[in-house]
Amino acid sequence: MNYFFNLTTIYSIVFLVISTTSRSILLCLFLLNTALFSSAVFTKNLAIDPTNIYPKVKLETTMGIIIIELDRVRAPISVDNFLTYVVTGEYNNTIFHRIVEDFIVQGGGYDVDFIPKKTNSDIINESGNGLKNEIGTIAMAKESRPHSANRQFFFNINDNTNLDPGRRWGYAVFGIIVEGDEVLKDIAKVETDYNESLGWENVPLKPVILIKATLLPAE
Repeated sequence: MNYFFNLTTIYSIVFLVISTTSRSILLCLFLLNTALFSSAVFTKNLAIDPTNIYPKVKLETTMGIIIIELDRVRAPISVDNFLTYVVTGEYNNTIFHRIVEDFIVQGGGYDVDFIPKKTNSDIINESGNGLKNEIGTIAMAKESRPHSANRQFFFNINDNTNLDPGRRWGYAVFGIIVEGDEVLKDIAKVETDYNESLGWENVPLKPVILIKATLLPAE
């Protein structure tokens, strides 16, 4: 009887040790994973310069350089989203695939072969932030659904009040051109046509490429 009790006790202790060790290992793995995830998030947040409320981005295009100043006060979600694509190089070698005369210049979504680029999650529509779709501003493109913007953006080449919110959701403006207005004007004049293979209107006959987008150091 005592022998059986002793064996049972030993088995219980061994099981407890193994169980405790397993739990410890799982806990360590969980903490390690959490630390790595937090580190990645922290690194990404540092990369988009979170303390700079008016960050500037240089856009090097095949037609010249445009510098935009973003407004993190009015459009923090849109700015952080845009900068995430910038610092990861996702806008490099993309095209301005849609140019509508006296309206907009749109890009950021396709490579030079018109292959869609990968997207992150859709973001909240910040069109009610008080910024207007005026000439020289940059805004997030979206589908008909209000919160469907992800990576595509457009420049207003006119005062497009019809894109501002009213009784419906508008298009969120998150920055403005501070250098390179003439470059945008030249891009807006590029000849376009209907592209039969894509089924799109207003496609440039000669590609206008965003060669590189760079987040500039804080001033």
